[in-house]
Amino acid sequence: MATRTLRPISTAPRSHGWRWALLGILLGSALTLTVFAPARWLATFLRTQTQGHLLLVNPRGTVWNGTAGVVFASGAGGGDAISLPGALAWRLRPDWQGVAARLDLSCCTAEPLGLKARPAAGGVRLSLLDGRSRWPAALLAGFGAPWNTLKPEGVLDLSTRDLVLAFRGRTMAFDGQATLDATDISSSLSTLRPMGSYRVVLDGGSASSMILTTRDGSLRLSGSGRWNGTALRFSGEASAAPGREDALSNLLNIIGRRDGARSIITLG
Repeated sequence: MATRTLRPISTAPRSHGWRWALLGILLGSALTLTVFAPARWLATFLRTQTQGHLLLVNPRGTVWNGTAGVVFASGAGGGDAISLPGALAWRLRPDWQGVAARLDLSCCTAEPLGLKARPAAGGVRLSLLDGRSRWPAALLAGFGAPWNTLKPEGVLDLSTRDLVLAFRGRTMAFDGQATLDATDISSSLSTLRPMGSYRVVLDGGSASSMILTTRDGSLRLSGSGRWNGTALRFSGEASAAPGREDALSNLLNIIGRRDGARSIITLG
């Protein structure tokens, strides 16, 4: 009677099956975590990257689609903070080059703002789609000195054209143009309301520049400056229109170095 040799049943297929199952679970978990990452992660990232100057409060939704309140603050531990009215709604979409964003601020944008971010040369390149927005001048007080002393009020209209910001380490370069119209500006340091309306034009490129001019009003401001990659170097002057010297004297003493009727303003 012939005998049959029994061979052990191989367990290799079952072992490989568990490995594939485990890999599938890990990949599925990573994908789920990426897609449904909570909005508070974005809030934490922005707070860290801006050193506490930009805060998203009560964030809801995900990193990719969410809403939150917006606060401009003077920095980590700073006592000055300004909340924008309404809420920010955002939508982020990744692509092969980076991330595209759509930002809708009910208080400040008639049309949503668009921007694209992508890695470049050891940093990040941020491109803003051409657009217009309107902001309360009071938000500047949230950035600390000297704005928290001036406590400006009024309206800031910002328009951009081909604006690109390139961040690398602690440096920032920019191309394109931005124009800021500050209208009916007043300050807690003067009883004169409003003091005037002004225009700031930023031109990027290898020799980035800033020009400040007065559109109208009793407080006359003018000057120019250059951005060196880490700081703005600005020289300008302020003066009062005839008959408004007394109403603006205190402000002129604070914003610069007095030189007769003028106040010399130097930054950087």
